[in-house]
Amino acid sequence: MSNKPIIDPSARIGANVRIGPWTIIGPDVEIGDDCEISSHVVIRGPTRLGRNNRIFQFASVGEDPSDKKYHGEITRIEIGDDTIIREGATLHRGTEIGGGITRIGSHNLFMPYTHVAHDCNIGNNIVVVNNVAIGGHVHIEDNAIIGGNSAVHQFIRIGKFAMIGGMCAVIRDVIPYGLVHGNRSILQGINLIGLRRNNISNQDITLLSNAYKELFKSENLSENLKNLSDDFKKNNLVMEILEFLQKDKKRPICTP
Repeated sequence: MSNKPIIDPSARIGANVRIGPWTIIGPDVEIGDDCEISSHVVIRGPTRLGRNNRIFQFASVGEDPSDKKYHGEITRIEIGDDTIIREGATLHRGTEIGGGITRIGSHNLFMPYTHVAHDCNIGNNIVVVNNVAIGGHVHIEDNAIIGGNSAVHQFIRIGKFAMIGGMCAVIRDVIPYGLVHGNRSILQGINLIGLRRNNISNQDITLLSNAYKELFKSENLSENLKNLSDDFKKNNLVMEILEFLQKDKKRPICTP
């Protein structure tokens, strides 16, 4: 029995791509330059991988979506550059009803046995820790961290630089820069560690923290938004939270 990879003739493989034994590359798969695909990986198409990605053994990329409404339509997954997909991770294509595409950006890390369901939109510089399950249609903005053994409900939005603690069920939208943990995703404050790691100034962090206290000082979020001082609205970080809160949403906002 041959231990060579099985590569469909229609697959487009870039320069300097390394593919391990017993890996299967299906039709309509495009792999960019300098990628490394370990042994026992399955990549089904239509799938597009950018440059310099690394996929470890037993991962599955581009498989049919796990959705009863899916009936074999042609849908896609697109992954950017410099992303690491560790052992046993599963990343599924989109569904026609969800727009037909799962989008994953660049410089991301998907640790072992993570799952990204159909029609997700995952940004850049995101860390998804072991055993995290991300439901369909989830939108995660840049620089977020999802703690191990957590589950993200379908249609959830997670804002940029948010941090989700381990073993957390995320059932409400998480504001940018938010820190969340607990069995049913309670907002605990601002992600101070993440802000400092990314060289946000102390002045901006202080102002953001004060704005957070005003936004969530009572359960009446709409009233708190209306009464927020204009001084806070001059700050770009605060405005990102306000824009997130005011966007169309399918889930309620995670609150303290």
